[in-house]
Amino acid sequence: MAWWDPRSHSLECTTCRPESAQADYPQQAFDPGDPGGSSRERYERLHARRDKAIEGKWGRFAGVVKFLTDDPQSTRAWRSGSQGERKLASYLTEHLGDRVVLLHDRRVPQTRANIDHLVVAASGVWIVDAKLRKGLIELRDVGGWFKVDCQLYVGGRRQTKLVDDMGWQVEAVRHALGTPTVPIHPAVCFVDGEWRLFAKPFELKGVMVCWPKELVKKISDEGSLGPEDVLAVAGYLASSLPAKASTRSADPPR
Repeated sequence: MAWWDPRSHSLECTTCRPESAQADYPQQAFDPGDPGGSSRERYERLHARRDKAIEGKWGRFAGVVKFLTDDPQSTRAWRSGSQGERKLASYLTEHLGDRVVLLHDRRVPQTRANIDHLVVAASGVWIVDAKLRKGLIELRDVGGWFKVDCQLYVGGRRQTKLVDDMGWQVEAVRHALGTPTVPIHPAVCFVDGEWRLFAKPFELKGVMVCWPKELVKKISDEGSLGPEDVLAVAGYLASSLPAKASTRSADPPR
């Protein structure tokens, strides 16, 4: 048994490690992050850029143009994404409470990417990508007679890329932890999604595709991590994958 420090990439045996250092992570106050903060900031930046362009082109008629038109879909998608992340974060907080550690909107160092939600529980580390999409969510086999080729469809459109995008997030979390022993579970969670009657969550390429209620059930399963393990793992992740938009200094939502 030994302690792993992801910041210095070093091991220290439990005998040599000072008692004060052993208590660092269990007693640490984690910054939970700002759910949907990055998406909201991106939307506000694009929205402000559009307003400025309209004002430059239409002058005193800019207000009328703004009232009669809306942001392009590519801009509205960021607003929708932020709403989905905040809604899922609220649901997880309400239904999981103090049984887990929730970390939102985590920055991946040396990249421009972020991870929507990390949930550390007895069952392991859950990497959750929240999606607020319209349309029926289903798993289709498009492989034909002699070949199985399962794909994710949302609203009749192939969206397997949402599952593929979880690969780099899993690698980022594995690197942050520095150990293969902690179970990692990637999930794409559709907030307010449409499902067939009697539908069940499904797994595609090692990624669970589900809705919030089923996600909570899976996270709540028994696992190999004890309370101290949960706090220690959460500490490593909070340090290695810091909050992208810290709630301690963020402006209140407008």
